[in-house]
Amino acid sequence: MPQFKYKARNPEGRVLEGTIEAETEDQARSVLRSRKFTIMEIGLVKGRSWLSRGPRVKSKDVVLFSRQLATMVSSGLPLPQAIGIIAEQSDSKAFKGVLLQVRDDVTSGSSFPEALAKHPSVFNQLYVNMVKAGDIGGNLDVILDRLSGFLEKAEVLKNKVQASMMYPVVISVIMVGVAAFLLIKVVPTFKDVFNSFGAKLPGPTRAVVALSEFLQNQFLIIIGVVVAAGVAFNMIKKTEAGARALDAFMLKLPVVGSLLRRIAVSRFARTLSTLLSSGVPILDGLDIVARTAGNKIIEEAIFTARGKIREGEEIAAPLKATGVFPPMVVQMIAAGQETGKLDAMLAKVADFYDQEVDTAVEGMLKLIEPIMICILGIMVGGFVLAMYLPMFEMSQVAGG
Repeated sequence: MPQFKYKARNPEGRVLEGTIEAETEDQARSVLRSRKFTIMEIGLVKGRSWLSRGPRVKSKDVVLFSRQLATMVSSGLPLPQAIGIIAEQSDSKAFKGVLLQVRDDVTSGSSFPEALAKHPSVFNQLYVNMVKAGDIGGNLDVILDRLSGFLEKAEVLKNKVQASMMYPVVISVIMVGVAAFLLIKVVPTFKDVFNSFGAKLPGPTRAVVALSEFLQNQFLIIIGVVVAAGVAFNMIKKTEAGARALDAFMLKLPVVGSLLRRIAVSRFARTLSTLLSSGVPILDGLDIVARTAGNKIIEEAIFTARGKIREGEEIAAPLKATGVFPPMVVQMIAAGQETGKLDAMLAKVADFYDQEVDTAVEGMLKLIEPIMICILGIMVGGFVLAMYLPMFEMSQVAGG
């Protein structure tokens, strides 16, 4: 992701210099403004390789850091000293380097949120804003504990979805590998045997032989087309219009679309609940939730609702008007707002939809497994039939 160097003034009036990762300069400006920074200078950092994506830090490292720091802060240990101790104990060299930079920035006078904001690939906008709320409210240890719990639940949800996709992906790779091996290595041997008899081959056999010859003759071209298609897809996906079209298509897919919508609702409710319970204003919370939605359609819907809420409307009606959020979610949010317990109600919505995701994943696996087995059986059975049909005919000719 491109990196932009900026010079800006924070809400306290201090001039800061740093770098931020974003797809475009407009996005980088938007993120800085959301942190209440007044931008003085900003520009693209040149000479960055496409491989340079910042330090690779695992989510579990950030979760562990948050829990340990919460314990140390609540025990009265100075923040720079606590960060330094955790850094020295970290098994990840990349994360250790980030934490040492954060410690040095805090020691030199930067606030803790400002120091974290310099590493957006490790500490995202949600993390920084929650820490900022805790820093201002004087309950940083409580906020860090909530953050670690939130990150753990988000990681569990992510792992469930990845696990559900692993089976079909592995089976698909096996199917493609078996088909390629049969067509490139096995079919030519049968072809030579059939040609030695000089008999006319049945239609299915001719089709398999033709496909085999095509793969052998055009193998490099096919690989090139696949690679080019992958690169083109990646480039299109990184554009605003391409990402929006892809997200809209994914939401309309049967089974998968329903699962993605439930995941998005769960993430929205869990994130907004955590932000509100940490003291982040609802408009700022919705801005952060929209940017971390993971789907352009959901993001646009939240931003639309946020605009109407800023004009004075209550949260439930604008969310209902988007057509993205289920009626039950809207009703529970309305009830939470009326009782003054919106954060607690959103947490219940998130728990409910986490269970819905579990059920949907199990149902999808039960549906995918027999389908994949049937496809694999049809593929192998069709190949065997196509190869043995000429032998049956030849045996009849020989018998005659």
